[in-house]
Amino acid sequence: MMLITGGARSGKSRQAEELAAQAASRVLYIATSQIFDGEMAQRVAHHKASRPAHWRTVEAWRDLGRFITPANPPGEAILLECVTTLVTNLMFDEGGEQDPETWNYAAIEAAVNQQIDQLIAACAACPAPIFLVTNEVGMGIVPENRLARHFRDIAGRVNQRLAQAADGVWLVVSGIGVKIK
Repeated sequence: MMLITGGARSGKSRQAEELAAQAASRVLYIATSQIFDGEMAQRVAHHKASRPAHWRTVEAWRDLGRFITPANPPGEAILLECVTTLVTNLMFDEGGEQDPETWNYAAIEAAVNQQIDQLIAACAACPAPIFLVTNEVGMGIVPENRLARHFRDIAGRVNQRLAQAADGVWLVVSGIGVKIK
């Protein structure tokens, strides 16, 4: 498993796509975004159009062990885009319709960690090369609101766990990838 991290618009997606294409001629692309508005629909369409047409795409953000299995062929790389979107989806799914000010963030983080445990185990059991894209969320100022602070903390801890479990980690800054593990 390879983790590719960086800030927004750092080039981490392009780096991950290049690594996946180098690792295998076929790629299973697991897209974790959900479309809630026109802007997000345009972003997803742009991402889809930029990928090779022969790459398979699955849209999912929960129970990813359904797609990352010991049965995956080693000749097809898996690219998961992106872990921080997955974390966001899980947090809002667990928080439900309640005001985020009233959320039980410890329980939400436990639920997120359960999904991340399953993801790490699935990656370890899968023979295919796997590339996980995530945002580096800890290099800015402390967010002003409670939800953003908890998101930063949970996503940062998830990234640490994934980096520890990964065989390699890339940091991408201004379109330049540097292997840091």
